[in-house]
Amino acid sequence: MTGIALIIVFVVAIAAMIVLISKFKVHPFLTIMGISLLLALAAGLPLRQIPGIIGQGFSATFTSIGIVIVLGAFIGAVLEKTGAALKLADIVIRLVGKKRPALAVELMGWVVSIPVFCDSGFVILDPIRRALARRTAASSVTLTICLSCGLYVAHVFIPPTPGPIAAAQTLGAGENLLLVMGIGVLCSIFPLVAGYFYARRIGKKIVSADVDGAPDADVAYEDLLASYGRLPSGLASLAPLVVPILLMALSSVSAMAGWTGQIAEIAAFLGAPIIALAVGAILAICLLFSAGKKESFYTLTNDTLKTVGPILLVTAAGGVLGKVIASSDMVNFITEHASVMQTLGIFFPFLLAAILKSAQGSSTVAITTTAGIVAPMLAVLGFVTPVQVALVVMAIGAGAMTVSHANDSYFWVVTNFGGLTPSQGYRSHTTMTLVIGLASIAEIFLLSLILI
Repeated sequence: MTGIALIIVFVVAIAAMIVLISKFKVHPFLTIMGISLLLALAAGLPLRQIPGIIGQGFSATFTSIGIVIVLGAFIGAVLEKTGAALKLADIVIRLVGKKRPALAVELMGWVVSIPVFCDSGFVILDPIRRALARRTAASSVTLTICLSCGLYVAHVFIPPTPGPIAAAQTLGAGENLLLVMGIGVLCSIFPLVAGYFYARRIGKKIVSADVDGAPDADVAYEDLLASYGRLPSGLASLAPLVVPILLMALSSVSAMAGWTGQIAEIAAFLGAPIIALAVGAILAICLLFSAGKKESFYTLTNDTLKTVGPILLVTAAGGVLGKVIASSDMVNFITEHASVMQTLGIFFPFLLAAILKSAQGSSTVAITTTAGIVAPMLAVLGFVTPVQVALVVMAIGAGAMTVSHANDSYFWVVTNFGGLTPSQGYRSHTTMTLVIGLASIAEIFLLSLILI
């Protein structure tokens, strides 16, 4: 099958995938794998080749990204377990100041969510948010939405969060992970600013129930700190995050400077994402042991593997879908009609990810699935350089937070811990994700005009 008929089949397949995941609650892994097989059959791929195509798409994901995702998730779990995430939050508060609690809590969430999932990050930092609301008399809703915004922006933009790592690897930017991080930091500016001002605005219109009648938040926060014992030092808390970044930076500097010999070999070895994050994981283990929590080492590792398992499987399924698309005649047809796709440009991955996100709820699923679909089309869309591919990763991330509503677990975390009703959650959190999603793609579009 070729031409328009194949495009129609592809659109029907994507629509069926959305309906199965969102309406009938079929697991994304089974849905994407099943749709991939049916699409391969409908596309007329040779029957004998289909099993091999599926296997290649599935295994390629584990070859390129599996270890990176596991190590990144493990580092985040250790930071959460040892209280290092709280220490990082305290550092941000000291830098920003207590007179700007909304900005402090937003930046705090943004920093912590780089290694920690946004939903667990909200749970960890919520006592600080409540304490700030008590101490500063700031709107609790404003602080809730600022924290939600900060966590969400880093969650979809900045590795080692699994979604951006998966997208970078799938799109061929795995060797330029430091560049993806840098672009992710840059692309965080517009959404953080937009989310901050929207939070201040909506905080004047909604009153939540999370502070009124609640126990003293200062006491709750002190109890939380006491449960960790002595928090790690700032240096020890930062090391598992900063050292991998520095190692990847060293590799990039070596490549750009044209270093040769043994030094270049060592820099390339240590700067590979797998090795750099492995060093970060070793530092995290040292942090865990120095905090007196070595008895949690096995359980923490096991829990991390349980957490990333579904992510890896869904990511691999997305790779299968991408491989099927690449093996069909679709890419050739789109190449012949490239002008149509190029009119959408950077907005194509954004819109696709936004549709998937809004339909099935998971940002990670939206990111990985969209990356698998877009990967075979990168050249057609005109995105071939490392910077261009990094911007595509950002566009996918921007779409993957547009919007968070009732089918997203993060929606319920924010509303429940923030003392918001579902209706208030839609007016505050859901609308905020729309605002920051649009702000993000606006910035990404502007950057594409400047950097490309």
